[in-house]
Amino acid sequence: MLFNSATFIFFLIVVFIIYWTVAPQKQTLKNTILLISSYVFYGWWDWRFLILIAFSSGSDFVIGRVMYQTKIKSRQKLLLLLSLFLNLGILFVFKYFNFFIDSFLALTGNAETVGWNSLNIILPVGISFYTFQTLSYTLDIYLGKLKPTTNALTFFTFVSFFPQLVAGPIERAKNLIPQFEKQSNFSYGKAASGLKLMLWGFFKKMVIADQLASWVNLVYGQPENYSGVIILITTFAFGYQIYCDFSGYSDIAIGTARLFGIDLMINFQNPYLATSFRNFWQRWHISLSTWFRDYVFIPLGGSRVNKINWTRNILITFIISGLWHGANITFVLWGIIHSLLYITEKIFLNRIILQPKIKNIGGWFLTFTFVNLCWLFFRAENATQLHFIFNKIAAFEPFVFDDFISMFLSNKVLTGTGRMLVFAFPFFLIVDFLSYLFPFESLLQQSPRIVRWTFYYLILFMILFFGVFESAPEFIYFQF
Repeated sequence: MLFNSATFIFFLIVVFIIYWTVAPQKQTLKNTILLISSYVFYGWWDWRFLILIAFSSGSDFVIGRVMYQTKIKSRQKLLLLLSLFLNLGILFVFKYFNFFIDSFLALTGNAETVGWNSLNIILPVGISFYTFQTLSYTLDIYLGKLKPTTNALTFFTFVSFFPQLVAGPIERAKNLIPQFEKQSNFSYGKAASGLKLMLWGFFKKMVIADQLASWVNLVYGQPENYSGVIILITTFAFGYQIYCDFSGYSDIAIGTARLFGIDLMINFQNPYLATSFRNFWQRWHISLSTWFRDYVFIPLGGSRVNKINWTRNILITFIISGLWHGANITFVLWGIIHSLLYITEKIFLNRIILQPKIKNIGGWFLTFTFVNLCWLFFRAENATQLHFIFNKIAAFEPFVFDDFISMFLSNKVLTGTGRMLVFAFPFFLIVDFLSYLFPFESLLQQSPRIVRWTFYYLILFMILFFGVFESAPEFIYFQF
């Protein structure tokens, strides 16, 4: 069930009405409604996926309780290893089994001899997200940061809460579980702010991301038909596609949760205005970045080690982050390059003494440029296409502006994208910049009513006029 579908809107309205009218003073019944709704939402893709999420939820609920009750550290460690084995084992089979077998056979030169055929395994939607969410629960109990819940209903609802189930934010139990345990009361202000945030999320997804998808898919689908410069520009377009697609999902998820009185963590904070790579990773997919920081980087020693070990820790963390995104060598390369950029900045660039304004502007330019260039590794379908695209770019054919414009004018697929780039995209950039300078929601609330409603109606108009409604692409992070 896609957020940008009539089915979801109808589903949301029905769940919202039932949640607030059937049992306004009974939180247990409310959580039951949310759990059933979440399973319906997730099972809409394939009901078989429900078996996996129910198994992960049930096993970690039991493991968490037993781990907390036993005071013997060795037993706690065995239980933690069991949780890691079960969760990461399921993730490995469904997401990485074919990749590692194919890679091993290719390295040993036995692929043709063995005659291996990849298994036809369906990747469950959002498996990486809910696996990391439930894993953080057992890890926090083991680390002594969390007391387990004794309510199975609460825990199952925490794991499967439908607004953020398939693409985050990856919530922590200490933030979300207490909200399901306490009595929730309807707040008009919170619900209204949720609807407004959802509207902005739909704008980013349906207008910016989905229109850019037409351009990006066209060029990357047939890179041999386009010059290296156009492919390069298209890669920057993909940078905004994935940003608006993923942050749009997060905005819709956070806004939807507010309709039920639940606060989710902010997942994006203007990442393309970051002035360093470190700052970028503090602003991009914050829930995942902090997950890797707390459960991979810090346990490895974090920054409290010498430079060699710190470099190792950064490299390992980014490689695992790349693998988390997908079972493809291109994602591994993406992670390695980001780690090298991060390390280079830390060791060398931060030593350069410049005026703060110059340093910030220069840092922003370098960060923005290299982050978007790295999307080449992320968007390429495989290593073969990546190699071909690099050769095209290295050929450095002269950029012809007329050819670039004619690409939009001559292709019916891109006519809507062209109009969006002229009208809606500049509007998005202005709003994104303003939200970097000011707390944007509070700024709007302090503005006169005519300003606020003009802004909301303008967004709604652009969604209706520029939005992609037919054959709309799925959210990019569903594949992860």
